[in-house]
Amino acid sequence: MSESLQDLRGKTLFITGASRGIGLAIGLRAARDGANVVIAAKTAEPHPKLQGTIYTAAQEIEAAGGKALPVVVDVRDEAQVRAALEQARARFGGVDIVVNNASAIALGDSQRIDMKRFDLMHQVNARGAYMVSSLAAPLLEASANPHVLMLSPPLDMKEKWFAAHTAYSMAKFGMSLAALGLAGEFRRKGIAVNALWPRTTIATAAVQNLLGGDALMSASRTPEIVADAAHVIFCKPSREFTGQFVIDDTLLAAHGVTDFDRYRVDPSKALMQDFFVPEESVAPASLRPAKR
Repeated sequence: MSESLQDLRGKTLFITGASRGIGLAIGLRAARDGANVVIAAKTAEPHPKLQGTIYTAAQEIEAAGGKALPVVVDVRDEAQVRAALEQARARFGGVDIVVNNASAIALGDSQRIDMKRFDLMHQVNARGAYMVSSLAAPLLEASANPHVLMLSPPLDMKEKWFAAHTAYSMAKFGMSLAALGLAGEFRRKGIAVNALWPRTTIATAAVQNLLGGDALMSASRTPEIVADAAHVIFCKPSREFTGQFVIDDTLLAAHGVTDFDRYRVDPSKALMQDFFVPEESVAPASLRPAKR
């Protein structure tokens, strides 16, 4: 069996939606190893409700010990994706890891979600992840340990995950279907394709602004738990770990992590389980309040 990598020093990550939240956290974790991070996101100007831009993210990456390349990218735009990948090649010599983190969410049933929002979710989530992975494949093939990671759920095809928000679920599961298919397609090339999903809600702008406000934020874990799990995946041999759908805390527990309370936003609050976590997946640590 091939030896796992200890860190990501000198590796180049291409992360979509990396100006904030989980994408930025994954970039910062890699930067602490001395990695190069391409911040491929839309936010070039400050947003009134969303913290961070590709340029502030780049500053954070550099401060953490990595090298950053901020690039304005809308993952719906093929020309922009191609141009960003070429910039990554020109600046860093290639790409070793692709993280499909960019996502769009609008919750509601078929009577509430209009086709404009339906199309947006599918173009960003399923189509965007598929296109970025496909266009990056020639660069990844030249890497010694190439990985593609989808921030998407296990393929637990239950009615309960779809009934209340069919359009969103179709779009997120579309990313997972891309992971399943591309893992098989890229296997002979040695490119790993995996999917990672959090057990609990994660304290991000989407949770704050779209899902539950401060109450849900306090019942969430921080993006660092997903970043630490992603780091474990990227350090695995790409020819041996592919086609996997993993839950963040389950993976970390299997690699010796025992303290999950450090990821809580508010230890006095019970954690809220995220969508799409299969019933048979048992949490390695209690989701009840850690402190009373």
